[in-house]
Amino acid sequence: MHYPTALLFLILVNGAQAFRICAFNAQRLTLAKVAREQVMDTLVRILARCDIMVLQEVVDSSGSAIPLLLRELNRFDASGPYSTLSSPQLGRTTYVETYVYFYRSHKTQVLSSYVYNDEDDVFAREPFVAQFSLPSDVLPSLVLVPLHTTPKAVEKELNALYDVFLEVSQHWQSKDVILLGDFNADCASLTKKRLDKLELRTEPGFHWVIADGEDTTVRASTHCAYDRIVLHGERCRSLLHTAAAFDFPTTFQLTEEEALNISDHYPVEVELKLSQAHSVQPLSLTVLLLLSLLSPQLCPAT
Repeated sequence: MHYPTALLFLILVNGAQAFRICAFNAQRLTLAKVAREQVMDTLVRILARCDIMVLQEVVDSSGSAIPLLLRELNRFDASGPYSTLSSPQLGRTTYVETYVYFYRSHKTQVLSSYVYNDEDDVFAREPFVAQFSLPSDVLPSLVLVPLHTTPKAVEKELNALYDVFLEVSQHWQSKDVILLGDFNADCASLTKKRLDKLELRTEPGFHWVIADGEDTTVRASTHCAYDRIVLHGERCRSLLHTAAAFDFPTTFQLTEEEALNISDHYPVEVELKLSQAHSVQPLSLTVLLLLSLLSPQLCPAT
């Protein structure tokens, strides 16, 4: 295959595309909070990085904060549109939280979702499980299991999260599952010794992609890997590209005080490389111009 033909082949055949899944404890997200201009602007830029984002600690009782945030996100990011999926309010007392998924609806869709049936009342906020479609031949769907643990029962809740994994993998007949969220899985909430005894650590197949030494906190005075992402499933793990906490104060040039107005946590992210073998994509203007320049070589005059 000579050079112009090879180049044309690379243009027409789609390679792997990045797909980013994120989790973020937005720290007591209310309507009053998102109505503040700098908070809204920063949240929108954080959300726009992700194809799927799970927001935690949404405590808005008005029901208006998420629609407002969604509206501003769709105005900001031309790669949308975005849609949302929210859990019911979850909690044991008058203090309740909501899990909210934001997702790019032209790249992924919610196939099914449910709140885990916590019969033994182990979880302060039981997981809101969702199955999403993916634009991939290798992994056409993926199950997400978010959890925001209570610091008083981290070990108990994380061990119970293994039971949630067993239930959802049986429910959807799939081992490709991502567990994610503010697990409080470090520092005073959970020692390294206790962490390593969790079933999610001792049972085979679980890949903790946010490392134990990662800092997921905004304050300079703390260094804790509270927020985690755990992958399971051979297909899911085979597509892993990168995973990290997103240091939004540095990226957006915020002081610590300004950043703490957003959250005292960093978002955590995992990026998958989704391949679509032999799928032909619409050609951009740049590609069309390139093809026009190559056309004399591709189709020489006779």
